[in-house]
Amino acid sequence: RMWRQTWAIFRPDVPLFGAISRITDQKGWDLLVSPEVEAELAALDAQIVILGSGDGGLEHRLRGLAQRLPSKLVLRTGYDDGLAHRIMAGSDLYLMPSRFEPCGLTQLYALRYGTVPVVRATGGLDDSVVDHDAPTGTGTGFKFHDYAPHALLATMRRAAAVFRQRVELRGLIQRGMAMDFSWSASAKRYLTLYQEIVKEKGGK
Repeated sequence: RMWRQTWAIFRPDVPLFGAISRITDQKGWDLLVSPEVEAELAALDAQIVILGSGDGGLEHRLRGLAQRLPSKLVLRTGYDDGLAHRIMAGSDLYLMPSRFEPCGLTQLYALRYGTVPVVRATGGLDDSVVDHDAPTGTGTGFKFHDYAPHALLATMRRAAAVFRQRVELRGLIQRGMAMDFSWSASAKRYLTLYQEIVKEKGGK
C-alpha cells in the first residue's frame, strides 16, 4: 500500500475503499451520493477513492460530495490503466454496490490482489464472494442484500471494523487470494456434473 504515501490525503491508519468503475446507477453510485450516506460518511473512519466516468449528472453529484468531504472521498474521472492497477493493489477494500451485475470481473481481480471486496449480493457478485463470518472463520468479502443506503453503510462499517482486527483481516485476504475461478476449475466441475448425470441415467 506504499503508493498511498504519495497522496498526502490518504491516512494509513484507516481502511481505504477503492473502486474502478463506470459511474452509473447500475453500478450503485446513486447509493453513495444519497443524503443519508453523506451524513454518515462524514463520521465513518474510512476513506474512498473512485476512478471512472459515465453519467454526467452522477459524476457531478460525486464530485460535489468529494468537494464537501475532501478528507473522505477522492474522485478521478476518466480512465488510467496504470492508476487503476495501483488503486486495486493499494486499497484495503474494493467497493461494488451494484444494482445488478450479470457477471462482474473486478471483484475477481480484487480477490487475487488481496483487496477484500465489499459488494451487493446480486448476480455474479453474489456467486463469487462469500460473506465474512467471524465465528466460523469463513468468507472472502462482505455482502449486503437490500439496495438501500442504510444497507451499504452498515456493510462498510462492518468491513471497517474488521480492518482493525488484523488476524481476522489476514484470514479474509488469504482465503480470497486462494479462490480459483479459472476455466480449469470450471471444466472439472462440468465433468463431474456430466459424470453424475450419466451415472443417474444408467450410462457408463
